[in-house]
Amino acid sequence: MAKTTKQEPIEKVLWAAANKLRKNIDAAEYKHIVLGLIFLRYISESFENLYNMLNSGEGEYAGADPEDKDEYRAENVFFVPEKARWSYLQDNAKNPEIGKMVDSAMDDIEKENPRLKGVLPKVFARGNLDINNLGGLIDLISNVSLGENKEHTSDILGHVFEYFLGEFALAEGQKGGQFYTPRSIVELLVSMLEPYKGRVMDPCCGSGGMFVQSEKFILEHQGNVNDITIFGQESNQTTWRLCKMNLAIRGLDSSLVKWNNEGSFLKNEHKDSKVDYIIANPPFNDDDWSGELLRNDARWTHGTPPAGNANYAWIQHFLYHLSPKGQAGFVLSKGSLTTKTSGEYDIRKNLIDEGLIDCIVNLPAKLFLNTQIPACLWFMRKKNSNDNFRNRKDEILFIDARNLGHLINRRTLEFANEDIQQIADTYHNWRNPDGNYEDIAGFCNSTSVDKVKELDYVLTPGRFVGLPDEEDDFNFNERFTSLKAEFEEQLREEKELNLRIQENLRNIKL
Repeated sequence: MAKTTKQEPIEKVLWAAANKLRKNIDAAEYKHIVLGLIFLRYISESFENLYNMLNSGEGEYAGADPEDKDEYRAENVFFVPEKARWSYLQDNAKNPEIGKMVDSAMDDIEKENPRLKGVLPKVFARGNLDINNLGGLIDLISNVSLGENKEHTSDILGHVFEYFLGEFALAEGQKGGQFYTPRSIVELLVSMLEPYKGRVMDPCCGSGGMFVQSEKFILEHQGNVNDITIFGQESNQTTWRLCKMNLAIRGLDSSLVKWNNEGSFLKNEHKDSKVDYIIANPPFNDDDWSGELLRNDARWTHGTPPAGNANYAWIQHFLYHLSPKGQAGFVLSKGSLTTKTSGEYDIRKNLIDEGLIDCIVNLPAKLFLNTQIPACLWFMRKKNSNDNFRNRKDEILFIDARNLGHLINRRTLEFANEDIQQIADTYHNWRNPDGNYEDIAGFCNSTSVDKVKELDYVLTPGRFVGLPDEEDDFNFNERFTSLKAEFEEQLREEKELNLRIQENLRNIKL
């Protein structure tokens, strides 16, 4: 069982211990085992807390029956059958049949809670999962209660679940990035849009990070999570299941988060819905989005997107779902800012001419786990002036954030809280009536739409904030120094590995 220390946060201790139990299981498969157990522990904890209050029969719970399922539905708590409760599984952690028992628990919970039908993993009786390791994981996750902090166990489990999602994405590398948007990017999008209340949509929602961060933002600003309604869609069923668990562990209603394997373009699950906020990270430069089947789609109000690239299909899909005062913030490849092929230039021209683009943020490299393609953020609005913000009809804010962020390992960079605050404050000062905005050479510039037109509707921030055109992406001396450092680090690691191999061989001979 893991022992927590003052030096290491509980989530890091748990991750290190859980990883030791992984053995020969691939990270993509192990992810569902560990996250499934954390989820099971969470809903059992919530159930048992309410069960104890109902059983005490005090105050508003006088005369209540702790086995009455309606009592739990009324409190938005999942009902957990007796043999699916964590205490029962913990008592049987060393039972040779524990894998079958956990799978059966998942089945029983789905039967009692229709909202979870088809969501929970049943992977615990597979031959490649050693029962001793499974028992060890159950013991490990049982340690989350932390004694004196027991009343906050559910919150802690939610944090652990989110942390593990990120760590599994890192462990899976490129494949993991398909279901997980880096935390700092999600925080930046949410901090800039500030979705306090209303309808929030992500039509390519992955594991639900955009929604979870919106909930955090609301709570941190003394709002009420019941003031937002979540609309989501995901084409990967495995990822959709993660999303449903991720939202359930946060107490967020995921009834409008839909799955179908056709995706948002071919089968739009929210066809008639208009929302206040769209926050999304769609697949970059997707060339397999069935564009040929949608040439006359009603969403293409600014031009038909090319069949070989979905970037401008996503942009128009987002606009289609915005309410009259709706706002959108989303990630796209940097190529979307300059492309002139297959009608994309004409669509971008129309978007700019109609005053729909609010802000463009240029991002540094190495932020995303699943691609090395340079990326940017787009912020758009259905109306360029309303009761809350100043009239920005003839302006676009450009922010170049490529010099921000720090490396968390050799291949991955993230924004610090200070970076997120700097970018978000710049945007808010620019769009708010009482904001104190000013251009900063090399970082931000409020540019007239006429100036953008003069430069042939290109939206690359480097053209407007004072950096060289296009080639501003490449600094030879800086790049050479970076590559040299990476190469030397790789040589050092290989040398250490060879020394360990030689030492092991000598030990074997001895």
